[in-house]
Amino acid sequence: MIGKIVGAALGAKAAEHLRNVNGPGGALLGVGAAALLRRMSLPTMLAVAAGGYAFKKYKDSQEKRSAKRPKVRPSAA
Repeated sequence: MIGKIVGAALGAKAAEHLRNVNGPGGALLGVGAAALLRRMSLPTMLAVAAGGYAFKKYKDSQEKRSAKRPKVRPSAA
């Protein structure tokens, strides 16, 4: 019971940083995440965390690469 309440509170707080997710939606995601984590084994949790970290690093490198390129190409005239 306490895990669901904590998950809902953390989900609602995390929803402030996501587009298209409001407070109650974040609370539902938090409760679902708490239930999912309870059923996962430790190696699975570590693999999910490592995959999330690798994906974040990949997206950050893609954003950095696109920031270096100019958005408009100069004309060849």
